[in-house]
Amino acid sequence: MSSYVLTIDNGTTGTTCLLFNQDMHLVAKGYQEFNQIYPRPGWVEHNLTHIWSSVRASVEEALRNGNVDPAAIVAIGITNQRETVGIWERNGGAPMANAIVWQDRRTADRCAQLVSDGKEPWVTDKTGLLLDPYFSGTKIEWMLDNHEGLRERAATGELAAGTIDTFLVWRLSGGKAHVTDASNASRTLLCNIKTLQWDDELLELFNVPKELLPEIRGCSETYALTEGLNFLPDGIPIAGIAGDQQAALFGQCCFEEGEAKCTFGTGAFMLTNTGSRIVKSRNRLLTTVAWKIGDEVTYAIEGSSFIAGAAVQWLRDGLRIIDSAPDIEPLAASVEDSGGVVVVPAFVGLGAPHWRPEARASISGITRGTTRAHIARATLEGIALQICDLANAMKQDMGTDITALKVDGGAAVNDLLMQMQANYLNARVVRPKVVETTALGAAALAGLAVGFWKDLDDIRKSWNKDRDFDPVMDEADRAEILARWNTAVEKT
Repeated sequence: MSSYVLTIDNGTTGTTCLLFNQDMHLVAKGYQEFNQIYPRPGWVEHNLTHIWSSVRASVEEALRNGNVDPAAIVAIGITNQRETVGIWERNGGAPMANAIVWQDRRTADRCAQLVSDGKEPWVTDKTGLLLDPYFSGTKIEWMLDNHEGLRERAATGELAAGTIDTFLVWRLSGGKAHVTDASNASRTLLCNIKTLQWDDELLELFNVPKELLPEIRGCSETYALTEGLNFLPDGIPIAGIAGDQQAALFGQCCFEEGEAKCTFGTGAFMLTNTGSRIVKSRNRLLTTVAWKIGDEVTYAIEGSSFIAGAAVQWLRDGLRIIDSAPDIEPLAASVEDSGGVVVVPAFVGLGAPHWRPEARASISGITRGTTRAHIARATLEGIALQICDLANAMKQDMGTDITALKVDGGAAVNDLLMQMQANYLNARVVRPKVVETTALGAAALAGLAVGFWKDLDDIRKSWNKDRDFDPVMDEADRAEILARWNTAVEKT
């Protein structure tokens, strides 16, 4: 009987479960959306029970689609939307409130006050992060302060908190394991990036009791075994965890210092491997743990754009100028350029390197001649130009040019967007055959832990390229587009 690694990939809008065989070929997958909850402008929440239901449904669909016996699963890898955080009861696992999503901006005032108090340099030195509502620490603090009785119950040890990886391991193991991995912990504002432990001074600053938090573990080890599930057998090792962007870096085989990738999902995230070095950014980029395997820690420098694929969803659901996401490519390609239209997709603020949570999206340069095709093309340009901002900042911090960028995620299948990215970045863009590299990375980490794959070389040999996109734009045209973009961003 063939054997498989199962990846549970919990994203911002749904859960995908994928089965990989020993050749690292994708055998089958299932997908289940869950509701997005918007209680107020700038607030974004998820129901943890709905997330768990989506896991079950997508696992069952993947097994059904691949005609796979669950007994053939040798390990489970988990990758997740990183900064999204929830709180639940240790006895029974009932969620105490909706999870607060990474996109949520409700703690912007709290972060601004801490910055005003001069805390940011100290926090950044400890965590590699900035004081922004994007991260988990202020979200946990807000939940404890704004849901009646939670702070008191947290102090007694009755409650458990964690990012979605922690919640899923808890549920998969029947409540036996309350753990997270170093990559997710490094996104909380509560973990010291040098020691990879919860930092008492940070916990005091954010008023988060340590009793609430999971144990920090590596990214490739057995954390627990499945237990008490009605859709998977008992005893499957849960053996790999990484936050979605770190998992994608691993799945792209960016194992060497200087190798870079960008994932185009709901948001867009660019990471460069910095090896054992903790690179401190001069451009307000983030230093993060890429992965920890055994005793070896690999770091990365990261820039994030909060909105990428979500901008296409807005064209579909908000403006209704396309019927489905793939429709944007032929529509945008039907015009030679954007006709001077610039879309800055800052629907939930601007991320790195600007870090302006108060910013909002804008469309400029509209004339009587503007059509929906121009707006579609300008939206794709806005996605690509955000990545150029990240890449230029990263280049300055690293001191080296980015000559090639590996890409993945749902929007990476858009050839026009990828060509725009190569043109504006003036660098080769490389797309793999398996664009589900986030899930592949989590599978590889789990497979390594149980010996399904021997080592990094065993994983690297299975990575295959789909195609290259080389820059073909004239330098003057590139400069004009970048100047127009910079002006629009300044006004947003």
